[in-house]
Amino acid sequence: MQSGSGCTVSGGEVAGILVAVFWAILVSFLAVALVRLAQTLRATTKLVADVTDQAVPLLADASAAVRSAQTQIDRVDAIASDVQEVTSNASALSTTVASTFGGPLVKVAAFGYGVRQAIGGRRENVPDKASRRTVIVGRTVPSARRGKRKKD
Repeated sequence: MQSGSGCTVSGGEVAGILVAVFWAILVSFLAVALVRLAQTLRATTKLVADVTDQAVPLLADASAAVRSAQTQIDRVDAIASDVQEVTSNASALSTTVASTFGGPLVKVAAFGYGVRQAIGGRRENVPDKASRRTVIVGRTVPSARRGKRKKD
């Protein structure tokens, strides 16, 4: 610098001032970016903490619900096995009853039918079924041709 009338600045000084201003602006932008990044990290940390605080009780409730469901499934399984056993016993009982009473009941029914037929054949006021005529394709067959039932 010269003393006197004017001030002259050399090119190196101008370049130094420009570099200093550029660095000041760059540092300001980086500082603003770091402050915003710090705010974002704080908000993220708070969000994660809140989610953790809410998730832990939810996980505990879900675990309790799963345990309760497992207990209910075990109960239903026990009931289903009991029902299967009862069904098996009922089937066995049905088979036993059918084999025990089935044969004698058929015999009693056959005997009753035979008795009804025997009593029905001896009635005198019942018209004889043999006197009916049967029509076969336009022609009448006398009842004498049909086999008559023998009376004892």
